[in-house]
Amino acid sequence: MTPLIEVRDLRVAFRVGKNERTEAVRGVSFAVPANSTVALVGESGSGKSVSAMSIVRLLPANAEVAPQSQIVYEGRDLLHVPEEEMRRLRGKDISVVFQEPMSSLNPVFTVGEQIAETLRIHMGMSARQARERALELLNEVGIPEPRARLNAYPHELSGGQQQRVMIAMAIACEPKLLIADEPTTALDVTVQRQIVDLLARLQERKKMSVLFISHDLGLVGEFADQVVVMRHGEVRERGTTEQVFRAPQDAYTKALMACRPRLDARPRRLPVIDDMVNGRVPQGGDRVAAPAGSAPLIAVAGLQKAYSLKEGLFKRKTVHAVKQADFALYKGRTLGVVGESGSGKTTIGMLLTRLTDPTAGSIHFEGTDLAKLDAKAMRDWRRKIQIIFQNPYASLNPRFTVGQILMEPMRIHGIGKDDDERARLALGWLQKVGLPATAFGKYPHEFSGGQRQRIAIARCLTLRPEVIICDESVSALDVSVQATVLNLLLDLQDEFGLTYLFISHDLAVVKYMADDILVMNQGEIVEQGSAQAIYEKPQHPYTLQLLAAIPHGLESRRAPVAA
Repeated sequence: MTPLIEVRDLRVAFRVGKNERTEAVRGVSFAVPANSTVALVGESGSGKSVSAMSIVRLLPANAEVAPQSQIVYEGRDLLHVPEEEMRRLRGKDISVVFQEPMSSLNPVFTVGEQIAETLRIHMGMSARQARERALELLNEVGIPEPRARLNAYPHELSGGQQQRVMIAMAIACEPKLLIADEPTTALDVTVQRQIVDLLARLQERKKMSVLFISHDLGLVGEFADQVVVMRHGEVRERGTTEQVFRAPQDAYTKALMACRPRLDARPRRLPVIDDMVNGRVPQGGDRVAAPAGSAPLIAVAGLQKAYSLKEGLFKRKTVHAVKQADFALYKGRTLGVVGESGSGKTTIGMLLTRLTDPTAGSIHFEGTDLAKLDAKAMRDWRRKIQIIFQNPYASLNPRFTVGQILMEPMRIHGIGKDDDERARLALGWLQKVGLPATAFGKYPHEFSGGQRQRIAIARCLTLRPEVIICDESVSALDVSVQATVLNLLLDLQDEFGLTYLFISHDLAVVKYMADDILVMNQGEIVEQGSAQAIYEKPQHPYTLQLLAAIPHGLESRRAPVAA
């Protein structure tokens, strides 16, 4: 295949102090052939995004690219073309779809205005021509009611629709290379499937090349023609998708593939990358679930949550977030809750903790109906039900040290006779979740995402709860960090007899963690049963739709692009 763009010996470092430099990319070389898809794969910090952003010269001001580095496009080294020419190339010849559309789209301009701006700048269209072309593009990327959406602001669209708008902007000028930087991270499995299928169709129809950056090997196996595996700023392995997936040569590539939960097995522990790279074999055997007791720990009946929203000047409408939910949690077991955004998953968790008050229904916990308790009485029960939120960056107070974060709930609930005892307890919980004692005096920003999630777990444990609600608590983590956190949750469940309500849109993770599953759609529980029964013999069409959207790598691969 003829290379459209070649990256040669790319070396990028970042200045982090007066005389300090951190190497992020170390001698990376790869090529993106014309009319094909190349995937850059690896964990956070592997150098994937830095390599891709070097192509369009969108690195931060403290970045330093080594003089010997080259990025050759149509005979020119993009690292040395004038900035004015680079601006012409960006958006026209080379476009980018970023990971987080809400931070990439301008909140004060309508969707139509933002797409039209790209067309006016790069294609010289008039305002009317650009608006008509923007309408065509919204239709092309599958936005419902595209004419109405032209005048919508980004916050009025769902996450999947925002990402479609980003794709419409990126393909507006029919680029030769589209860089998709984690375009499906944290999206629902069905929306993720739609976005990947859309990119595949556009790539084939428009004969453009795609540089696809991801840590999800299931998606990469379906979508990419070639794979470049990166770790610590270096290329560890490269080849066709078939070669890399069927016969990986590097230990790191093998580890990346192994640590993702599988649908056909439920091992005692998930392998993690460091163990596999260093030759440590995880414990064998399948994990056995705790038996369901005769009486549930928590019994929920007729649970409902409705919101009254203003619609126009005098009218109001009622939105039902949860409709007539009936389910039970048993001691020592995990109940998984799956469904798309807006299905009511998170609302269920918020209702159990009474962070949101139910409209109707009962939540019986050890003979007490939590739905009937006032705020003061509920505070005592909250010791027994804790929640781990999705985003540890937002759920940890950035002004508190880790020690303060762990000691505060103990102080509120009267655990420990003084701060010295509470500090000793906090240090013990840090050790339990695998963090060193030195973490006690540090601030959240000094830790990685996986470490922050461990701190959030430790904070829950300080109150010795019986039930922990995990609300998308591993969805934004790399596969290896995700495996580490899932193993930790299972170890804690075995040691303390914890009961989990595990909320996620990642069906492979839910299959691994959950003993029983609720499937939710538009506020209703449409199916429930054992995890094995739900996955092997789903009954509801919506459950079938969710399962069909799970990435299966090479098994459900699209037709390869001809050489």
